[in-house]
Amino acid sequence: MSLSFAENLQNALEEFQTGTQRFEEINHHLAKNLAWQKEAYEHLKNLLIHMVKIGASDINLGGPRTNDKVWYRVYGNLEPSQEVPTYTNDEVAAIALSILSDQQKTILFNERSIDFAFAFSTDQSQKPYRFRGDIYYERNNLAINFRHIAEKIFPIESLEIPEPIIKRLDLQHEKSGLFLVTGVTGSGKSSTLDSITDLNNHKNKAHIVIIGKPIEYVHKSDKSLITHREVGDDVLSFRHGIIEALRQDPNIIIVGEMRDPSTISAVLEATDSGHKIFSTLHTSSTVESIHRIIAEFPSDEQERIRFRLADTLKVVISQKLVPNKEGKRTLAKEILSVDYSVQAAIRNNNITEIFQMITEGKNKGMFTLQQDLYRLVRNGTITAETALNYCNNKKIMQQLLGYS
Repeated sequence: MSLSFAENLQNALEEFQTGTQRFEEINHHLAKNLAWQKEAYEHLKNLLIHMVKIGASDINLGGPRTNDKVWYRVYGNLEPSQEVPTYTNDEVAAIALSILSDQQKTILFNERSIDFAFAFSTDQSQKPYRFRGDIYYERNNLAINFRHIAEKIFPIESLEIPEPIIKRLDLQHEKSGLFLVTGVTGSGKSSTLDSITDLNNHKNKAHIVIIGKPIEYVHKSDKSLITHREVGDDVLSFRHGIIEALRQDPNIIIVGEMRDPSTISAVLEATDSGHKIFSTLHTSSTVESIHRIIAEFPSDEQERIRFRLADTLKVVISQKLVPNKEGKRTLAKEILSVDYSVQAAIRNNNITEIFQMITEGKNKGMFTLQQDLYRLVRNGTITAETALNYCNNKKIMQQLLGYS
């Protein structure tokens, strides 16, 4: 046990209490003992400070799966830490409940999970550390994940996105349409969206509305006015946020994630009205992203959605973070830039033809994931083995690498 009050708390709890009943009882004792609540909160802060110090992207604790240990993910590798205290499941519950408001606790107990943003400073002169938090049930215990939100935005040029694509991302050159950043969880989608936001913020006199769950990086308005709206606190849902944004004089709307048909429909409506929309999807390739959007709708609606998507989709960036030779991670990506040929392929339901268009579209800023991985192998950033492990098509990857 690592919290000084852990034994007293355990003695105060009935052995038969489990799940929500037990968490509510722990919350009751924390409310009566503010010193306990403060200590639990300070322990979490120390764990998160250590997370930043070692360069971890994520921290995981709580639930039987952890064996009472705190697990950190550093450069993609998840391991239990030997440098921080261990915590029982009741201690983790106390830590989790110490940072939530009464409203958030109600959501957690009713829905068995809650996402939120969390920030703190170690001193007044320092910019706050920011994290995306998720507290959820795991085998009737509370489990915690925090992801560190980098204090620094990567300049768009550092992402090695071709100039023709950067121009399309820039409001100055293209005023409307749907622009997607896709990838699996932990692939850096949010960081890329922040880089795109930063590009427009420093170049265009415009209004950018960001709708997130939660809001991660908080941008400071420069040439652009930037509005941040968090789902749950400032707006009821992504769909509500998009519809309301249309009445808020926006030039760009950034939607944290297109999670369901209602959000996708609202995004398409916003692009139809002449706005520029950036959003994300959990897909691993550009072509899969198109399939995913269409497949979210009933079969009798898919032709209509396909035609709307052909008219509105402009750029898709699908990305992965892959291990490099320095033991860190490097961005690999696939880029689709929609032109008349791609539009025709979407309308005519010949979406599988788009991959070949990407392969041959270098002069338009397009390339496949395999082509980008091959570039990283040639310049000595990653190994051929890594390229094979992270590609979307091993046969094509082997051909590029010259394997028989």
